Amino acid sequence: MSTSLNEEYRVKFKKVFANLPEKVRNEDIIIVIDKKPYTWNAAFFEIEGNTLLGEKMLKKLEELKLI
Repeated sequence: MSTSLNEEYRVKFKKVFANLPEKVRNEDIIIVIDKKPYTWNAAFFEIEGNTLLGEKMLKKLEELKLI
């Protein structure tokens, strides 16, 4: 994923995340990567940590039109 596109997805993710109620962040599964479910909070930590998993999450969340 290109750096500018990656940054665009990060900004979109942060805007959506900031507007979610705490309960939704902690409990709702938003994405499954490699057969493992992740909540908004788990995705946030991976994306903020700039991990490979976080990159996959950003791409998938954009494909699903969640960000």
